[in-house]
Amino acid sequence: MQHIRNFCIIAHIDHGKSTLADRLIQTCGGIAQRDLHEQMLDSMDIERERGITIKSNTITLDYRAPDGKDYLLNLIDTPGHVDFSHEVRRSLMACEGALIIVDASQGVEAQTVANLYMAMEHDLELLPIINKIDLPSADIERAQEAIDAELGLDPFAAISISAKNGINIEEVLVGIVEKLPPPQGDPNAPLKALVFDAHFDKFRGVILQCRIMEGTLKPRDTIHFMHSDRDFKVDEIGYNQFQLNPRKQLSAGEVGYIVAGVKSVQDIEIGDTITLLDRQAEEPIPGYQKARQVVFSSIYPMDTGEYQELTKALDKLAINDAALTFEKDSSAALGFGFRCGFLGLLHLDVIQERLQREFDIGLVISAPSVKYILKLRDGSELEVDNPSYWPDPTSIESASEPYIKASIITPEEYVGGVMELCREHRSESQTMDYLSAKRLEVTSIMPLGEVLFDFYGKLKMLTRGYGSFDYEPIEYRTTDVVKVDILVNKEPVDTLSYLVHRDKARKRALHYCEKLAKEIPRHQFKIPIQGAIGGEIIARTTVAPYRKDVTEKLYGGDVTRKKKLLEKQKKGKAKMKQFGSVNIPQKAFVSVLRADDD
Repeated sequence: MQHIRNFCIIAHIDHGKSTLADRLIQTCGGIAQRDLHEQMLDSMDIERERGITIKSNTITLDYRAPDGKDYLLNLIDTPGHVDFSHEVRRSLMACEGALIIVDASQGVEAQTVANLYMAMEHDLELLPIINKIDLPSADIERAQEAIDAELGLDPFAAISISAKNGINIEEVLVGIVEKLPPPQGDPNAPLKALVFDAHFDKFRGVILQCRIMEGTLKPRDTIHFMHSDRDFKVDEIGYNQFQLNPRKQLSAGEVGYIVAGVKSVQDIEIGDTITLLDRQAEEPIPGYQKARQVVFSSIYPMDTGEYQELTKALDKLAINDAALTFEKDSSAALGFGFRCGFLGLLHLDVIQERLQREFDIGLVISAPSVKYILKLRDGSELEVDNPSYWPDPTSIESASEPYIKASIITPEEYVGGVMELCREHRSESQTMDYLSAKRLEVTSIMPLGEVLFDFYGKLKMLTRGYGSFDYEPIEYRTTDVVKVDILVNKEPVDTLSYLVHRDKARKRALHYCEKLAKEIPRHQFKIPIQGAIGGEIIARTTVAPYRKDVTEKLYGGDVTRKKKLLEKQKKGKAKMKQFGSVNIPQKAFVSVLRADDD
């Protein structure tokens, strides 16, 4: 056990975690040179194209230290985006140490600080790394100051590297062996293993990624999941080394995979504790948390005939992604679809892109919303994330919405604009802390629903890309939320209804009305498009009608003939308006729901 090191790589998004993982794999000879490519541990096309890690991944490396001793390094690469922080939390629980990367040109950013606190919660030993020293804008001294002032770590222990060019990678490996502690645990104790990840293999079922905390596991053992209360028989265990490398046993301190005939990720819970059925541990490993869905949206197929394909596609994605939840939904305008729960907007974006790319399904996605808690006058409570299920306003005593603690790190010159942006998005309190001479952290308490639409994009534009954003959910607070209906020719369109704070209702209703007015084709009669809260109209636009010149055939005579024809046309249009139906094209829904610039 003294020759094992379990560690993960944590940092803000785009600070070089996956690139450093590639160099460590290359230096340890974890893969043949001819098979090497960028982002070795990122298996999805979307991850490589966007340069982000969505799903954490693990690999076991053999390393011979300069002193001639052989070590087993278990590396876990983690995502950097705030939406996937639950993946980072589970990965940290499986490690004794972490490499915390700071970009030499950008310094410490919001997600770096958030991950640091998470690592400190789990008592991890931290090794700071300053990456991208090859960039012309790199400032190593300023990065060392930031490590000291903002992270509270020893700046002189930081190793300066360039993961892209392979500079000082050997020093990182030596640092891992010398400064990160070996695992603890008793191989003879009752089995305790943490399931920190899983993926689905169509031939072998779910392959579990586990860290053995106590005890020993062998093939043919019957294992028991302590939280989900399920039993399975182990078929195979071993190390992850790009290919699955079977072993005769996994003992305390080791990280590996387990194949046990699990059919779906939904059958188990990631973060669960495994023990032996005939010799159970007394209690599970502490720190277990379920992934919480915070953003909800309805997904409909563009072509109603593709509903069955969408059902199969979501089933396949859910087999691999336990954080995705969905249930059947329907709309009078768009037909059958699904109401889905996501970890955040990036998670929604990734699922949407995978559905379109991997399964070739055209989608219409409703405006995302959060989960509101309603207290009704009869004393009961109701959780609502779908406007379709919003009860009669007269029956609601009070409504609560989720609030977050947002942490924004920005250069000093943009702080005024950042605070104004927070105020625009209903921030309730703001505090400022100077992290260094020219960098501040703005902490703001604000509703989660306010950051769903355009907050992150506006922040990046306002700070010219230098601002970074992180948040954590804190509590539910009372709010004045209303349901806004969009009426086309005085008929409500259920798909376009949304829940919003009363102060923002008119602005967004006007946006919806204007978008629809551009997309709905003109008819023979005037079409009013309105936004309404209950019976009160708060916004309106009109699609002008076609006008036929009925007086064209007149060649003279009394003016009363002209009036008579116009009066007849007027009556005909009124009748058409009463009985005529408005055709809303599919692209109108897409334009309104995708281009929500609130």
